[in-house]
Amino acid sequence: MGESQSAGTHVSTGEQGWITGTLVLFCLASTIVTIVAGFVQVSFGAYSMTVLEAWQAVTDTDVVFDLEAWSAFLMGTERPEMSTNSIVVWEIRLPRVFVGIIAGTTLAISGAIFQAVTRNELASPFVLGVSSGAGFAVLATLVVFSGLTPFLPLIAALGGAIAFLIVYGIAWKGGTSPVRLVLAGVVVSMVFQSLQQGLFFFADDLGVVQTAIAWLTGSLTGTGWSEVRIATLPATVAVAVALAGARQLNVLLLGEQTAQSLGMRVERVRFLLSGVAILAASAAISVAGIVSFFGLVVPHIVRNVVGGDYRQLMIGCLFAGPALMVTADVGARLALGGTQIPVGVVTGLIGGPYFLYLMRKQRSMGEL
Repeated sequence: MGESQSAGTHVSTGEQGWITGTLVLFCLASTIVTIVAGFVQVSFGAYSMTVLEAWQAVTDTDVVFDLEAWSAFLMGTERPEMSTNSIVVWEIRLPRVFVGIIAGTTLAISGAIFQAVTRNELASPFVLGVSSGAGFAVLATLVVFSGLTPFLPLIAALGGAIAFLIVYGIAWKGGTSPVRLVLAGVVVSMVFQSLQQGLFFFADDLGVVQTAIAWLTGSLTGTGWSEVRIATLPATVAVAVALAGARQLNVLLLGEQTAQSLGMRVERVRFLLSGVAILAASAAISVAGIVSFFGLVVPHIVRNVVGGDYRQLMIGCLFAGPALMVTADVGARLALGGTQIPVGVVTGLIGGPYFLYLMRKQRSMGEL
């Protein structure tokens, strides 16, 4: 869909109602894909178990409807008695699916916000230096300050915020513009990536280095309920505020002058919504690492299917993000048989060519 068509949908959908049959079908299809991919994911692992046994463990009503079990999963309390199959599935395999759902949702939402804030189709958490800043903060925690690991979401958000403030300061010249924000983001991102590489010289433990490398490429391997617990709250807050701010994002897409004429304080709204995008991206980065291209490509896919109205786009990202992330993680796990590859490798291999396709398809890769 071209830029002019995308912009035109903001008016028409506002008049006719934005909950369309296409949106409902898209969300339903995405939900089915997420569930199917989740069942496939829990069917494989080191513990010997048939596919049927794994699926029976997932749907075990003694676990699904046990409040003590959910308290153990989400709050870290003592786990009630379970069968061996249920322990393997619910303690080891399912948390990876839930982390994928959280990471997919937050990265898609974050990318969509940044594309509206900068009014640029190339925008994503990576472009504005947010991912690199958050990545540097998390990597420093893993390599140097390992005792602060429980606070990774807060640390990631702090690193992403600092990077964005630097970008904002560089881009400020009596106000900001989409072009200056993107250019400043590229520079700041390169600086933080260099700092990330320098941190490896301070690592003495080979295991820490391997963990850090896997994290830099984006990986859900080894994630558990602890990652779900630390990412759920910031992810929930970010998604809720992003959904509430969909109308403001629509107004931003009309251009600064139009937004100001409608009474919007553009810089304040842009800054606050960018903060929401930073929180969303940081929640994902703290538990899944840097998953390349995801926040860039997913909003494009959703926009091409459901339209450019951000009320539709946000809902679409909320469902499409988990579907694509969990599916990509299944591909990362099964692609090479017994050898698991980071999910970031899969998203990069798929997202790169898709983005090149977008560049060839669009006449202009400037503003939305």
